Amino acid sequence: MTNKRILIADDHAAIRIGIKHILKNEYPEMEFGEATNAREVAENLKDQQWDVVVLDINMPGRNGFDILKQIRNDKPNVPVLIFSMHPEDQIGVRALKAGASGYLSKESADTELIRAIKQLLSGKKYVTSTIAELLITQLANPSDKPPHEMLSNREYQTFILLATGKSVSQIATTLSLGVPTISTYRARILEKMHLKSNAELTQYAISNKLI
Repeated sequence: MTNKRILIADDHAAIRIGIKHILKNEYPEMEFGEATNAREVAENLKDQQWDVVVLDINMPGRNGFDILKQIRNDKPNVPVLIFSMHPEDQIGVRALKAGASGYLSKESADTELIRAIKQLLSGKKYVTSTIAELLITQLANPSDKPPHEMLSNREYQTFILLATGKSVSQIATTLSLGVPTISTYRARILEKMHLKSNAELTQYAISNKLI
């Protein structure tokens, strides 16, 4: 049997090292590749075969959702585990709906990473009990979605940054987008969520435990 090959896409070296350390204990012969941005992810997927991609949602330039969409288009059979600092109840369901095979918060890496990788290597999805409950609730009550669930992935990312106090120009730099584009996203967010200001966005995010 050929050795399993995992591509780790994260711009923080310590995270990449930590993932390899955890998985090496369970899979001594496992081979690893590394990527720090969208371009490197694309190059690795083009030139090599991978059994799983472990992808951070907060990558420099194009964000993880954009990269996930590209992977789904170019390599639809490669399972992707979204590995993020955000709690799973914030964007776990969103990641699965966008095409991820699983979602894991970095806080749970020590106890859950090996189980998640085993699930994906066996051809299954990795779904925590928290995400499963959220999915069931949404299926049972599709009209009861909270306002932030109506946002697109890019709008949601902008919303969280606005709620944490980032200015439009700071967000534009973080997301590698123009200031007018971010201003448009902000206007859409306020309209969709029926809010009037950044302060109300922050209050909403805190009330719903999104930040």
